[in-house]
Amino acid sequence: MRSKMLTSTLQRTTRKGLVALAVAGALALTGIGVAAPALATQPQPSSGRGTSEFKGVNWADPRDNYASDAVVPTGLSSSDSYDQVLAASQRILGGFEHNLGANTVRLPINPASVGTAWWNSYRATIDAAAARGDKVILSYWESDTSKDGLIDDVPAWKAMWDTVVGEFQHTPNVYFEPMNEPHGYTLDQWVAVTSQWLTDHQQVPRNRVVISGTGYNDNVVGVGDAPQLKGTLLSLHFYGYWANHTTEADWTADLAARIGAYTGRTIIDEAGSPMTIGLNYGAHNGNVYTSYLAAVTDFARQHRMGIVYWPGLRAGDSYSIESLQPDGTLTDNSASGVAQLKWGYGYGDQEPVNDLPAAPPGQSLVGQASGRCVDVPGFSTTPGTALDLWDCNGGGNQTWNLTADQQLTIYGNLCLQAGTDGTTATAGDRAVIADCTGAAVQRWNANADGTITPAAAPTLCLDAAGAGTGNGTAVDLWHCNGAPNQVWVRK
Repeated sequence: MRSKMLTSTLQRTTRKGLVALAVAGALALTGIGVAAPALATQPQPSSGRGTSEFKGVNWADPRDNYASDAVVPTGLSSSDSYDQVLAASQRILGGFEHNLGANTVRLPINPASVGTAWWNSYRATIDAAAARGDKVILSYWESDTSKDGLIDDVPAWKAMWDTVVGEFQHTPNVYFEPMNEPHGYTLDQWVAVTSQWLTDHQQVPRNRVVISGTGYNDNVVGVGDAPQLKGTLLSLHFYGYWANHTTEADWTADLAARIGAYTGRTIIDEAGSPMTIGLNYGAHNGNVYTSYLAAVTDFARQHRMGIVYWPGLRAGDSYSIESLQPDGTLTDNSASGVAQLKWGYGYGDQEPVNDLPAAPPGQSLVGQASGRCVDVPGFSTTPGTALDLWDCNGGGNQTWNLTADQQLTIYGNLCLQAGTDGTTATAGDRAVIADCTGAAVQRWNANADGTITPAAAPTLCLDAAGAGTGNGTAVDLWHCNGAPNQVWVRK
């Protein structure tokens, strides 16, 4: 992201306009026509899932990611060991998943970070995300001493990518974005740079390469049209301070013109709004930022496009949707902002989107000892996801239905299951969600004493592991003992 905290909106917008004029002029000289935004093709809802599997956040350096030295995301230190980075990353990535339902993180890289002592530690963040099954987008950022939209040192950039691709080409959920915001290049120049990157790294499947839109990543039509880049993903950046619209309709028209017919290939991998100034993002029209975020999230949901919010975490940034606490956990900065982002990801109870079922009426399972609810972390719908305790919030991921055949269902089509093998349950097994099969490990007795026991193992009780009461406590099966951590109230 450009240095929003350091440059005024007027200056930034003016600079963007000058660059856009310069690019348009250069293209005109080469005989390439530039269509006016108003004439861009109005996108139609894409078939299939599009890029909707990317539900993500940027995790950024507190200084912004433009740096001549190593980039170090908030919560990490360049002096950390691999194990220290791994532990911190597991907590923070877990917070993104639990609080937002995120499964993707976009991380900055530069030559000062890769192939260095810090790289030996920083790669633990990538390893931690990949081990969780999260997607990782690695993006090159230029130095803070230039910011001219050009690669600072081409040989160093190539060496950096050779190292990164060499280490992660076989990790299928790692994606490569050759450069962030290439505004110094004309369309032809940028296509040449990126097509050469593809040639140099032919071992990488094209559907794991993310090509930035031209300018400040602000238009993907040109790169989408380029036959040399066929098969790649595309990335778009879009911000509310770029215009002064106050209606969702105006913002939607602005956004649509930047994407054209390429909704099915495009990830909106930067979009964000102020999250610390008390805006109500449920209000939509009447304010630049609320109408902007409504447009981005509704458009992405409708067209099954991925969103990677800027930033999920960055100290000192009013756009940061999460804050890092001293104990390493994350807290939301705006409840309405989080709700709107989740809606854009495809979550919510208004209609099924991206195969996420609507949440029917039901009840929460509240622990007597903790006062917290049995929760599906991050609104996951992945069979095998282990349950935990979390503050009760009335969400669809805490809403359970006890059916006539003794199943506890969630989202309408997934069942609470004792253990993971689908047939047996033993003490210590985690409680998980799974496709409903009617097996005995998915049939539950709600007993008069408040315990809940599986038909497959009636001497075992649904249990808050270790008598824990805090957020994130595992929900498992344990020998029934009458303790409060095995007593549940349906509300």
